[in-house]
Amino acid sequence: MSAGNGRLIAVASGKGGVGKTWLSITLAQALAQRGLRVLLADGDFGLANVDVQLGLQPSLDLMNVLSGRASFRGAVLHHAEGGFDVLPGRSGGTAMANLPTEAIEHVGLLMRSAANAWDVVVLDLGAGLAAGNRHLAAVADTLLVVTTDEPTSLTDAYAVLKLHGRDRPDGDARLVVNQARDEAAGRRTAAALQHACRTFLRRNLPVAGILRRDERVPDAIRKQAPLLLRYPNSMAAMDATALARAL
Repeated sequence: MSAGNGRLIAVASGKGGVGKTWLSITLAQALAQRGLRVLLADGDFGLANVDVQLGLQPSLDLMNVLSGRASFRGAVLHHAEGGFDVLPGRSGGTAMANLPTEAIEHVGLLMRSAANAWDVVVLDLGAGLAAGNRHLAAVADTLLVVTTDEPTSLTDAYAVLKLHGRDRPDGDARLVVNQARDEAAGRRTAAALQHACRTFLRRNLPVAGILRRDERVPDAIRKQAPLLLRYPNSMAAMDATALARAL
């Protein structure tokens, strides 16, 4: 990829607790390790926590950019250990949680513009089906929908894919199964959702990756350290590296 021809990858989930933000961080680092210039943008309006998981204390964030108090570049931090840049969001603020349509569309334009300056922009969306999530998922080049084998997670992931199909009929949506017991179990989980998408949505759903359950993941999160730095040889790290390679 070259400057001016970057790729916007949005990471979404139907429900919280499936490891979406962790996956966004780990994917950003894995892509950076492949020599790409990567921006990790926190698009979880009102419940942003990329900075928390990375142990960052930003003085500026996306809300400052939207309010005109900071430039886009001015709000971007460089995570030296991970080798990627970060645009923090804001957590716990009603202003970000209740952005009007015009502001959400502006965020989409900012992300598209960022893809002209970085090789890859990884956009961590909020969980659920809010209008802002739907809009940003639709403007992305690729949508990664994260699920686990829990029935509610699968049901909500299906809902995300259904709406994305309406918003972007020709869109590139792919499935990531996280916290799988093993590769075979992850493939079975993916097959169930693929079958539902073929049957009811008339849509083929490629599998971008299977990430196995790994006790080192919660430890890395508690230590506020990217997994590929703390446990580069762990199962989940190898799976995330394979996902980056596939993308």
